[in-house]
Amino acid sequence: TVAATLAITALPEDALLDKYSKAGPRYTSYPTADRFVEAYGAADYQQALALRQQLRSSQQALSLYVHIPYCQSLCHYCACNKIITKDRRRAAPYIELLKQEANLHAAALGGRKPSVSQLHMGGGTPTFCSDAQLADLWRHLRTLFEFAPSGANGEYAIEIDPRTVSPLRLQNLRDMGFNRLSLGVQDFDPAVQQAVHREQSYASVAQLMDAARDLGFASVNMDLIYGLPQQSPTSLARTLAQVIALRPERIALYAYAHLPQRFKPQRRITDQQLPSAADKLAMFKLALQTLQAAGYDYIGMDHFALPHDALAVAKRQGRLQRNFQGYSAQPDGDLIALGLSAIGKVGTHYSQNAKTLEEYQDLLELGQIPIVRGLVLSRDDAMRRCLIMAIMCQGEVLFESVNLAWLCNFERDFAPELEQLRTLAADGLLQLRPDGFSLTHTGWLLVRAVAMVFDKALQQDLQRTRYSQII
Repeated sequence: TVAATLAITALPEDALLDKYSKAGPRYTSYPTADRFVEAYGAADYQQALALRQQLRSSQQALSLYVHIPYCQSLCHYCACNKIITKDRRRAAPYIELLKQEANLHAAALGGRKPSVSQLHMGGGTPTFCSDAQLADLWRHLRTLFEFAPSGANGEYAIEIDPRTVSPLRLQNLRDMGFNRLSLGVQDFDPAVQQAVHREQSYASVAQLMDAARDLGFASVNMDLIYGLPQQSPTSLARTLAQVIALRPERIALYAYAHLPQRFKPQRRITDQQLPSAADKLAMFKLALQTLQAAGYDYIGMDHFALPHDALAVAKRQGRLQRNFQGYSAQPDGDLIALGLSAIGKVGTHYSQNAKTLEEYQDLLELGQIPIVRGLVLSRDDAMRRCLIMAIMCQGEVLFESVNLAWLCNFERDFAPELEQLRTLAADGLLQLRPDGFSLTHTGWLLVRAVAMVFDKALQQDLQRTRYSQII
């Protein structure tokens, strides 16, 4: 069943994985962010917030995302929107801009303080800011929003560069209200770390893991990447053994997407340094087998979690959701995004802030929410979003449920997609039945390929170099 713990016990043939390992979106949203248009602006977003206030959705808890773009050094693999600087004085005026932007969102929401059940602080490197600056931002947000208690359903996470924190800093973050951490490790092998310009010792990360547990953080995620320069199946096996020894509750294992034409830092990595396609596939299979053997549940795509973690529980209970930060155990709801390039969602509206600091600051000085692009979903967009998220999160679509929810006829309205699903079924990615379809174990490994069938814009766009490979 879709709610059962997913254990990939038998891996498909390499030829099948290779056939479907094509470039495609990660579907943290649908339509994807590259489809946003500049015709959408702050006025459209204000209308979305006003409509939210008129509907019962205003009673639902919000999520907040805060983007801190600063990093003290450049990681060569990075594709994030960041500002590299060693001048920590630059963080102070940025915190003030975030507070100013939060004021504008809160004013547009109006009425009583909106409730918040989830906050994610990402970057860049959020811990580039001092503890005093982060605490100041927390205090300000609490004057504008009502945060759910941490011991109840409140999830408050921050991304950590282990090189920028100490056990004392973790104590300070815990005192502020953070109850979840995400550690950017990527790889423990010294040669790989040197190749990507991100050197950090295993001992220092182990010390932080011990401190996080002593401080009572509810969950620690560890980010890893396979396919990095100088990486091999042998070196990755050593890193996985070290990670398993630290026992983080969650692991996000991403495939490195080498797109130097889009991301300037990656031009420091040559094709000759990268592992072969065969080695990269071997690393994927090795990681899948190793982590599951160590007791981690495979959540989907690149996420793993220990069985007691909220993410694994949500997967078993069929409550899994997906948002701009990846898989989530929180109910699907509206997301208020603060900071440079941050992406938000309110109802059927997606919005994105200005990507440069100059434009972001200029718009705030004019008293405007600094949104420069976005999208209002059509009925077809919303229906396809529902289908894609059902595939990505539950691994199953029931035709009658879709027909009742959207007053449509699935077999008629999605006839071309059904033809593609028959091909996927013949290849063993899904089981196609008269009443719907569900993913097989192989389909879960290639879930993006199944979801892409319902991506109308992608089916019309043969230029897929903007996306990473599925494997």
